[in-house]
Amino acid sequence: MKATPVSNCEKRFLLRAIEERQRLDGRQCYDYRNVRISFGTEYGCCIVELGKTRILGQVSCELVPPKPNRPTEGILFFNVELSPMAAPGFEPGRQSDLLVKLNRLIERCLRNSKCVDTESLCVVAGEKVWQIRLDLHVLNHDGNIIDAASIAGIVALCHFRRPDVSVQGEEVTVYTPEERDPVPLSIHHMPICVSFAFFHQGTYLLVDPSEREECVMDGVLVIAMNKHHEICTIQSSGGIMLVKDQVLRCSKITAVKVAEMTELIQKALENDQKVRKEGGKFGFAESIPNQKITAFKRGSAAVDTNNVEEQAEEIIAKAEPPSEVFAKPILHTPGTAQIGEGIENSWGDLEESEREEAAEEEGESEAPAFECQTMETEETSTMSETKKDEPIVLSDSEEEEVVILEPQELPKKTRTQTNSKQENTSKKAFNKRRKKKRAAY
Repeated sequence: MKATPVSNCEKRFLLRAIEERQRLDGRQCYDYRNVRISFGTEYGCCIVELGKTRILGQVSCELVPPKPNRPTEGILFFNVELSPMAAPGFEPGRQSDLLVKLNRLIERCLRNSKCVDTESLCVVAGEKVWQIRLDLHVLNHDGNIIDAASIAGIVALCHFRRPDVSVQGEEVTVYTPEERDPVPLSIHHMPICVSFAFFHQGTYLLVDPSEREECVMDGVLVIAMNKHHEICTIQSSGGIMLVKDQVLRCSKITAVKVAEMTELIQKALENDQKVRKEGGKFGFAESIPNQKITAFKRGSAAVDTNNVEEQAEEIIAKAEPPSEVFAKPILHTPGTAQIGEGIENSWGDLEESEREEAAEEEGESEAPAFECQTMETEETSTMSETKKDEPIVLSDSEEEEVVILEPQELPKKTRTQTNSKQENTSKKAFNKRRKKKRAAY
């Protein structure tokens, strides 16, 4: 396993906190994290949570030939699995050092301590015995996998029930749970591991180290003990030197923790057995607390629909009418495909400034058309004469200069000579020229 890297700043912070007798989760130096045990629907299946460390234990059995050197004893097989689901540093399909260490420690704790009576697993001496297989799956790793695995292993073994069998001559009959009640395993005692983490070469001691504390510890001491104060196994790793007083101190702490843990396990087993006998709900789905939106939903209530019409009429009668009622949609402009309230059609209309100019021009009805034409021709002729010798410059801009020609005031003599027909023709001609200019721009 590749340990999660710890920066020097974080390491100094953790060591400084340990020196001041402080832990990240607020525990005291000798306190355990909360332990929670839940059972599955089948016998021999459980989940143990030690803080955020979670391990699934599953026990199975089958009839197999015994070992040649022990023909009257059953077989115990233990397997611990570490997957990337528990921690990103775990590599699938590879025997890491941590995995080998866990398997060996669990075997010494449960098999070598003789906590399970293997002779009771014999069906026919030298021919058929029960092979008990314990699988431990690490679901989440938050430190101290050894203690959580030992608790999950002994709980699963105590909760397991093997099928009942009968032997008639050479014939062996295995009964289903419906035919005969399953038989529990014969458990002599409950060995439980307790881990101690040492810092500063054994100067400081912590019980049940977390994942961050394991990354900065100098060494660890694991003691497996039962409630009778019998040490089943002891192991030290990390290259630290411990004196006799430190080991004796750890053993006394282990005795207290094992007694508390054994009592917790026995209560959990008794509660599960009581629920199963009473026919109540059990299993992982029932043990997981509801943390959903519908966790506090109200039950369905009957609705009385006898006087619904009368109540509806009363409500309608008491209700106030709306302030404005529109029987039909209002369209300000006739047409289809209008968005919003609609506005008047302004296509082809003149702007306000253009309307004012047109009104002023209409007021000046005395301006003759031919005078305007003669003035325009004179101006254009003068401009062409002046610009004959000048070169033509083409600008890159798309906009063109707009020149608006306005008629000059003429003497009164010429105005009196015009008649009404000429005035009308001048108006029409001038308006046509303005429209042509607008259309061009």
